[in-house]
Amino acid sequence: MPSTYTRVSIHAATAICFLFIVFVIINKGAPLLSFVTTEQIQTFKTIFISIILEAIPFVLLGVLLSALLQSFVSEQTIRRWIPSNPLLGIIFACLLGIIFPVCECGMIPVVRRLILKGMPVYVAVVFILTGPIINPIVFSATYLAFRNHPAMAYSRMGLAFAVAAVIGVLLYRFLKSNPLRNSLGHLSEHASGEGHQHQGNKLTTVFVHASDEFFEMGKFLVFGSLITAVIQIFMHRESLVAVGQGPLSSHLFMMGFAYVLSLCSTSDAFVASSFQSTFSAGSLLTFLVIGPMLDFKSTLMLLAVFKTRFVIILSMLVAITVLTGSLLWEVLR
Repeated sequence: MPSTYTRVSIHAATAICFLFIVFVIINKGAPLLSFVTTEQIQTFKTIFISIILEAIPFVLLGVLLSALLQSFVSEQTIRRWIPSNPLLGIIFACLLGIIFPVCECGMIPVVRRLILKGMPVYVAVVFILTGPIINPIVFSATYLAFRNHPAMAYSRMGLAFAVAAVIGVLLYRFLKSNPLRNSLGHLSEHASGEGHQHQGNKLTTVFVHASDEFFEMGKFLVFGSLITAVIQIFMHRESLVAVGQGPLSSHLFMMGFAYVLSLCSTSDAFVASSFQSTFSAGSLLTFLVIGPMLDFKSTLMLLAVFKTRFVIILSMLVAITVLTGSLLWEVLR
């Protein structure tokens, strides 16, 4: 899990974002924002508020389902469904998110418990990669965000499936050593203790978990929306177009953008759709697929479960496979 220093930094960044937003909204020519024109302030308000309003319903739905799954669906139930055949197991893991739509923020703790109960690592990693993307909530959010280009929603699902399947096969074929950290034993006991503690009042647990996750995700949504709005009002359109239409620069920019923003998969499509006029469709697809698979906060969580070397290799595999798939998609479409 993220360290105390990281959590404090995130809270501080969120507070600064809120302060900046307040100054922008109430600004009447104050010296602090004298470098911002009235037109830029209005553009900022429009972009920021539209992203927030469109994304919040999907974030709410996602965290509620995540809380219900955590409280009422046991890991043993999921594990019994996993096919023994490796290829079928990978396909099953790719599609598991359709049945259990969990946001990537709640995915790693769930998968950690599944691994402790016997789920193969390659199946668990595939579920980590696809669960936050291939599910009805994310598909609906992406379809709505790109309602003028609905093919983007289908392409996002297809590329996520292909990337995860390729990585799953590679892990099954070449992963020989145990990638888990040795400290998982006490985590298993802790999780078991928490399960007994809340078993008697699951409904309360659902609402507590959902509210905690909503406010946790809300910080990233606000931060991501703010950065998106700031980029679009302060960067000249010509500069954005130059980067966004480049055959490689647009993909690399969006990969870094997705990693830093660490948006929830139920809301990132609304951020991506705001760049439709300046960035290529392939780079937007890169953003939509790599973000839920690999971002700053998920990297920290992965490091708490897996060894550093494994996380580095997995991150490289995700980045290379998503970039290759997006470039091929641009050529073939």
